[in-house]
Amino acid sequence: MKTPRTPLRRTAVAIGLAAALAGTLLGGPARAATGAPAPGACPPSLTDEATCYTGQDANGAYYALAVPDDWNGSLVVHAHGGPDLGDTSDPARSVDDLDRWSVMVDQGYAWAGSSYRRGGYGTRMAAADTENVRRLFVSAFGEPERTFVHGQSWGGDVAAKVVEEYAGPHGPYDGALLTNGVLAGGSRGYDYRVDLRVVYQYYCANLPRPTEPQYPLWQGLRPGSALTSAGLRARLEECTGYSSAPADRTALQQRNLDDILAVTGIPERTLESHLRFSVFTFRDIVHTRLGDRNPFTNSVVRYSGSHDDKALNAGVERFTADPAARRDLSYDSDLTGRVSIPVLTLHAIDDPTAFVQHEAAYRATLEGAGRGRYLVQTFSRESEHSGLSASEYAASITALDRWVRTGRKPTPSQVAASCPAFDAEYGTGCFHDPGFRPSSYADRVRPRPGGLRWPAMTAAQEQAWSRVPGVGIAP
Repeated sequence: MKTPRTPLRRTAVAIGLAAALAGTLLGGPARAATGAPAPGACPPSLTDEATCYTGQDANGAYYALAVPDDWNGSLVVHAHGGPDLGDTSDPARSVDDLDRWSVMVDQGYAWAGSSYRRGGYGTRMAAADTENVRRLFVSAFGEPERTFVHGQSWGGDVAAKVVEEYAGPHGPYDGALLTNGVLAGGSRGYDYRVDLRVVYQYYCANLPRPTEPQYPLWQGLRPGSALTSAGLRARLEECTGYSSAPADRTALQQRNLDDILAVTGIPERTLESHLRFSVFTFRDIVHTRLGDRNPFTNSVVRYSGSHDDKALNAGVERFTADPAARRDLSYDSDLTGRVSIPVLTLHAIDDPTAFVQHEAAYRATLEGAGRGRYLVQTFSRESEHSGLSASEYAASITALDRWVRTGRKPTPSQVAASCPAFDAEYGTGCFHDPGFRPSSYADRVRPRPGGLRWPAMTAAQEQAWSRVPGVGIAP
């Protein structure tokens, strides 16, 4: 653990902000963030509790900062999920996330969150922008007593990448909180959506239709397609009747829906969102980020659970990844387990988007790297992906803070036992299950060749790939 730094209070904030207006940050692996923060209105959830600031950094990423009136001297740096799609930074995203996780500020932590410089896939880019907003905060307000990085969903992968890239033994981060994280990384973390894409097309044959230009399904969507989310929704309804009452579906629609859900393991309530990802985000990954190269494989996968597995496996589209494309996706988003600060995770057991088995992948990654001692995993009986109980968030950040300050690693039972005190304030419930352990990632997602070994990318492999010109995904 690092030696605690002298905490700052409100008297230092104005001094630090004035200093930020006079200069810029020094460069580093993450480019300097030079846009000075401007005071702005706080979200309604923080009215009369904090002073908020917004701005845009040197890379074009919008950001939001907040300093509570009763600041405890420590900072939470937030990595948002997604990825959102679009060519530019969304100024509303960082403010919306500040509102969503206002419990952190309510607990006395300052906040810094980036909207990232652009939409679209790019884990290392997002990690660099997350580090940029931390530097910007320090430039404006001085060095916090302690600094924690928090990531939700894909932001969990981003925050885990921040831990590996910027949080060494003498780095600026003291701990990490990862919630409902996509922690299997990009090369394996989307295989269930690869399976959904091909299984859906086998049964529905409408994405593309036989009368439309054909393309390999690993592309997600052909270049130049004008298909919208509404259009995708209409095709899904046409094939499966998923948004209709069961009594209003045809027999074929019901069988298609039953087979797709049974084979892929995708929950019915998130079928549309998973399919959207396998179409629009895959298009972004393949066409925009990887130069039309295929990073996905399903050539040896055996699909089961349908009313006719033999016909399904004979008819489903098959493909094998381009090794260089898979390397670039892995380098960008896979994790090596190279962790040297405390990491606490919280995951909904019935998360319908980032399945709880992502936690098994992350534990195997850290244990495979000999770093399992830095990890505590907690689980909630909740069933949503985008948000968890505010009482649980408060208990989690407090437990992580105490671990960093004292060096005493908490148990899941201790974190759960601390929650009711916070629930007395927030009333959002405590749903911890200290005895829960997720099954392996391979139990939920059909493994590809080599998919049973973790880390998916070793530290040695990462170092070797880093010497390849143009490796990874460009910012």
